[in-house]
Amino acid sequence: MNGYAGKILRINLTNRKETIISTSKYEQWIGGHGMGSAIFFDLVKDKSIDGFDPANVVTIMTSPLSGTLVPGAAGRTEVQGIGVQSVPIGWFTRSNFGGRFSSMLKFAGWDGIVIDGRADAPVWLDIRNDRVKIRNCSTLSLWGTDTWQCQEKIWQYVAGKQEYGDWIEAGGKSGELTTQRPAVLAIGPAGENLSRMACLIHDASNGSGQGGFGAVWGSKGLKAISVIGTGGIKVNNPKALIETRLWQKKHYAFNLEKLKNTRMTVDFQSPPVPGVSWRRGRPRTGHRPQACAGCHSGCRARFDDGLGNEATCFTTMVYAAARDQDVQRHTSDLLNRLGLNAAEIFWGEMYLRELNLYGFLGFNKEVDCPLRFNKYGRRAYIEQLLKMIAYRNDGLGNPHPFGDDLAEGFVRAAKKWGRLDGDEGDLKTGRLKFPNWGLPQHKEPRSQLDWAYGSILGDRDINEHGFDQLRSHPTNSKIYGFEMYVSAEELVRIYTDKMVPFQGDLLMLDFSTTNMYSDHIAKLVSWHRYYTRFWKQSTLFCDWRWPDFLNLLAPGKIGSTGISEPKFLNAVTGRHFTFLDGINLGKKIWNLDHAIWTLQGRHRDMVHFSDYLYTQPGVVDQYLPGRKNGKWDYFNTRGRHFDRDKFDGFKTRFYKLQGWDASTGYPTRGTLESLDLDYVADELQRNDKLGRG
Repeated sequence: MNGYAGKILRINLTNRKETIISTSKYEQWIGGHGMGSAIFFDLVKDKSIDGFDPANVVTIMTSPLSGTLVPGAAGRTEVQGIGVQSVPIGWFTRSNFGGRFSSMLKFAGWDGIVIDGRADAPVWLDIRNDRVKIRNCSTLSLWGTDTWQCQEKIWQYVAGKQEYGDWIEAGGKSGELTTQRPAVLAIGPAGENLSRMACLIHDASNGSGQGGFGAVWGSKGLKAISVIGTGGIKVNNPKALIETRLWQKKHYAFNLEKLKNTRMTVDFQSPPVPGVSWRRGRPRTGHRPQACAGCHSGCRARFDDGLGNEATCFTTMVYAAARDQDVQRHTSDLLNRLGLNAAEIFWGEMYLRELNLYGFLGFNKEVDCPLRFNKYGRRAYIEQLLKMIAYRNDGLGNPHPFGDDLAEGFVRAAKKWGRLDGDEGDLKTGRLKFPNWGLPQHKEPRSQLDWAYGSILGDRDINEHGFDQLRSHPTNSKIYGFEMYVSAEELVRIYTDKMVPFQGDLLMLDFSTTNMYSDHIAKLVSWHRYYTRFWKQSTLFCDWRWPDFLNLLAPGKIGSTGISEPKFLNAVTGRHFTFLDGINLGKKIWNLDHAIWTLQGRHRDMVHFSDYLYTQPGVVDQYLPGRKNGKWDYFNTRGRHFDRDKFDGFKTRFYKLQGWDASTGYPTRGTLESLDLDYVADELQRNDKLGRG
């Protein structure tokens, strides 16, 4: 089994027992998400349980590429299980984080970890190669610490006082030495107190953010997993792997002597530019790149003053109203230390401020809130808010129900306060920008249809940037006067030529209003679901580096996607896997996930956006490719909204394309059997959830 350790660790926290699952049993799924979904389906007999139920199974999976030299694919880890963040049901969901955890897990001899049950007292998991211990948190006083304190205590316990570069004995056996500290994945106070927006944090800022898995761990009494390994990974053809990496670098990676794009860090060609969005830009202090294991281009940074180390994206966007940048950077650090989802707090913080300004929320107001709004913009305000959510109190250490309300998530809180009632409810006016499943907005859904439809037809905000260049490049060019990379028609052709088996259908990327609900857009959404379910979430290619569609460094500006992914996978595993094989396996994984959601209670009637997306126009300039009078161009999607009836028709088109029952959205036996998922069809039938057709 080239690329694999050969075994998966299963931990039952209730009886504190560990067993081994042979990786070969699930090898057909390759790794990551595919393996996680298959294991979950087998082990969780009642898929309708709540995420806080001890029977909920959480999988933490690597891929055969983890710990190898595949650029932008060696350091990702996939987390799955029933989440607790979404509304009205905590869907079976996924999250993902980078860093070095997956590599270290492979070096220790494990392809993944499966966790179920609930400990009778808080515990942490200590993995040192093949030796596994379930240890009480009380020995190291871990429960009650933040994520950084927890990791530091475990580092010292496992590795002693050695500095980076010193030799560390992994487990006491002669020859088991490494210069690396243990890789630790931990929850903070938010997870301990079951805040539904609690994350898992690894190192300074690698976060498994969506789904509320921090709270799921907290409910299980699991504080942290530490792993240190001294082994290696057997690669089928090391020469081919090195040659493929060098080929990829030569033709598609940045050249520091001749940079063509220094503005962004969300594609393969990007140089090591920190992906930070603090309101005043990058700090005026020295910094250096920081990257996940095996990556060719770090998207994170470490700063001379240590503030905001490794923070990216939403973690650096929260509290843009801070009086100075250092306050906002402290906010980033506190989010990571408490273990909180930055995207939900980004929108939630502004929502609370607006309710306060309009007189609805505050001391002795309609919604009684102990936040000290007179300190808004200062560090004291945001610290109180974040601690309020993490500790379920007033943020100052005193009991208060408002903290409990927020810890349940902003949509649940707004419902409790009566803010969702009537024609002026906050999800009708758009005051509360949570467009689907009670989760916060990421991209503008009325513009980026791939993002909007992928999220509402799935389980979460997809957070998949594969088509984001279609918006970012033309929008930046139109607004800021940057040179346009390629024409709209050329851009669309480059992308669609790679989108097997739908290649050649240019209208898949026609984002014009007249094409919003077409069969072509249904194919776009389908292809995106299949590609990401396999190539991004199962083989674990990084979302900020792959797919490589448009590449300014490549011949004809045509990136390497479709060629590179299978070349890397085959070099490591010895398979003869094609790009289309991966798309087809992604379709199978997508259908398995959808079957789980169906068993949880999903019906097509539940699949709809928040009301404001059907009535309120988008207010942000967003340029995307589209066709008008037979000609391609980039056009502004600002000012449009969804049509409720037309979206309902789009669902029918999408369900038919998947081979599902269009009247219910349920999977059909014929489709599942064509994917060798007969056993899934059997379980759906036993639960009266099998579609007709």
